[in-house]
Amino acid sequence: MGAQIRVYRQKIASTQSMQKIFKAMELIATSRIGKARERVAASLPYANAITRAVSAVSSQQDIEHVLTSEVENPRRSAVLILSSDRGMAGAYSANILRHAEELLEKLHSEGKETDVYLVGRKAQGYFDFRGREYKDLWSGDTDSPKFERAREIGRTLVDSFLHDTEDGGVDEIHVVFTEFHSLVSQVPTVVRLLPLEVVEEEVTDETELLPLYEYEPAPEDVLDALLPKYIESRIFSAMLQSAASELANRQRAMKSAGDNAKDLVREYTLKMNNARQAEITQELTELIAGADALSAS
Repeated sequence: MGAQIRVYRQKIASTQSMQKIFKAMELIATSRIGKARERVAASLPYANAITRAVSAVSSQQDIEHVLTSEVENPRRSAVLILSSDRGMAGAYSANILRHAEELLEKLHSEGKETDVYLVGRKAQGYFDFRGREYKDLWSGDTDSPKFERAREIGRTLVDSFLHDTEDGGVDEIHVVFTEFHSLVSQVPTVVRLLPLEVVEEEVTDETELLPLYEYEPAPEDVLDALLPKYIESRIFSAMLQSAASELANRQRAMKSAGDNAKDLVREYTLKMNNARQAEITQELTELIAGADALSAS
C-alpha cells in the first residue's frame, strides 16, 4: 500500500510540473498573439492598395499578360502549404494538411501534376514520413514571419510560373493557409494566386469605383512591375494570418492541457488519499486483531 502512495505522489509531482510548463506556454502565446494581430491589421492597407492598383490596370483595358491570362488546359499546378514549425497547437497543422490533401486530390483528379512547396517543419515531417516529394521548403519563423521570406517564396513561385511546363514550370499557383478571423475563429483556406484572381482582403464600399490611371509606356509594363509585388504581399499576408492562427490555437491548446493536468492532479490526489485511508484502516484492523488475540490468551 505504501508503494502505491509513492506512485501517486510521483504522478502528482510530474503532472504539476507539466502543468507549469503548459501555463508558461499559454502565457507566452497570449503575449505574442497581440503583436501578431497588429501585424495582420498593419499589412492590410498595403495589400488592399496594391490589389486595387492591379485590379485597375487589369480591368480598364483588354490586356494580354502572362500573369492574368488563363491557360486553356493547365497541366501542372504549384501548391504552397503554410504549416507550423512547432507542435502543441492543437489541430492547427493537421487541419491545414487535410485541406492541402483535398486540394492535391482535386488537382490530380483533373489530370494535373503538382509541385508542392512547404512552409513549416510540421508539413515537412508529414511529407517526409510518407516518402513524398516536395520542391522546396522554408522553416524557422512560422510564428513570426518576415517579409524577406515572403519575397523569397514569391520570387520562387513566380519564376516557376513564368517557365513553360515543358521546362518544369507551372500553369497555376495555389496557397493553403489559415485565415485569421478572431481569437476563436481561424479557418483553413485555399486561394489561387495565379493566374491572377484579384480579391481584396477587406471591402469597405462595394460601390466604390476603381481609380483611373494613365500608363507610360504600356499597361503590360505596369503589370510586370506590380504583379510580383502583389504576389509577395498576398503571400506575406497569408503568412501573418497563419502566424496569428498558430498562436491562437497554441493558446487554446495549452489552456486545455493545463486544465486537464489540474483535473489529473485532483484525481491522483483523491486516489492517494483513498490509498492512505485504506492503509490506515488495515493497520488499525491488524492492531485490533492483535489486541484481541492477546486478551484472549
